[in-house]
Amino acid sequence: MTSDNNHNGFDKDRLIKRSNEAKIVRKIVIIVISALTLIMAIGVTLGYLYVKSALEPVDPNDTSTIDVEIPLGSSTSKIASILEENGIIKDSRVFRFYTKFNNVSSFQAGEYTFSPSMKFNQIVEALQEGKVLKEPVLKVTIPEGKTIEQIATIYGNKTNINKEDFLNKVNDIEYVEQLIDQYPSILSEDILEPQIKNPLEGYLFPATYSFYEKNPSIENIIEKMIQKTETVVMPYLDVISENEELTVHKALTMASLVENEATTAEDRNIISGVFWNRLDAGMMLQTDPTVLYAMGERKEEEITKNKDIDSPYNTYKNLGLPIGPISNFAENSLKAALQPAETDNMYFLAGNDGKIYYAKTYEEHQQNVNKYLK
Repeated sequence: MTSDNNHNGFDKDRLIKRSNEAKIVRKIVIIVISALTLIMAIGVTLGYLYVKSALEPVDPNDTSTIDVEIPLGSSTSKIASILEENGIIKDSRVFRFYTKFNNVSSFQAGEYTFSPSMKFNQIVEALQEGKVLKEPVLKVTIPEGKTIEQIATIYGNKTNINKEDFLNKVNDIEYVEQLIDQYPSILSEDILEPQIKNPLEGYLFPATYSFYEKNPSIENIIEKMIQKTETVVMPYLDVISENEELTVHKALTMASLVENEATTAEDRNIISGVFWNRLDAGMMLQTDPTVLYAMGERKEEEITKNKDIDSPYNTYKNLGLPIGPISNFAENSLKAALQPAETDNMYFLAGNDGKIYYAKTYEEHQQNVNKYLK
């Protein structure tokens, strides 16, 4: 009996001990869970307060303006970083979350004037609609068919920039190499060919440019114009890449020739067809504007005696396209260069009446010469 009583006492003590241990474990678990729940609650609360704060204006009372440039092709992440760097938003990550959560996209490149007092929805709306909140202080119009030298003259007349300084910059090889790295979709090593007169010839697009500072830098001007060229050329990149013998440089070169030979879209399409026909037939293009460009002067009356000028631009002496563009061009000239009219014509001339006359054979062309140029 004594032995059984001792055994029962031992089991009872063990059960009590296990019960106490279980209670301690439950308390620890409850404490840990409570602590984790509290930490999570604090974290969520702090996160919510942080995001709420980040969504608010940087400074509601600061109405000062800050000029911000959004480059062409900028991603949402890039735009968010630019806005944060300029003090327009508090946190780029919150901006990215906001745009993704609200399914916001299609931001437009451009120069904007923002304020630290602006709300997120105001910033997003401005970027989507391309709203610039300040009128430009300077507008410069660059017409079609202009050379680098002519463009430099225009800026020299409209700004405080010296023409020679502009020309020195566009011919600064180190700077041009930086641009090639910056705009690889349109700029290539082709423009660094030593015999090219101006590496960026043909790459400064004709348009009206708005500036938000009285004296923009030469770099700002050049890069704004190249960005415009990139915008115009990008939709045609697939067409260019589909032709194994064509490059962006060659396409822009042909566009510049078409630009200088015709004024109407119809004539540009046909002239492009004539040029490609001549190239396919192994004939020289023999287009007068290339002689003018090789001469470096715009004296049309001197073309005839300079058709033998030694220059890689002279299409009266060299087969194929000239070494590079001879001017800038309108978009319809680029389109014509890439989508020429189907034609059997091999010759054309601009008559004294301003109209363009086409011919399939040299004999027909000579008849047009006698009829419309004499």
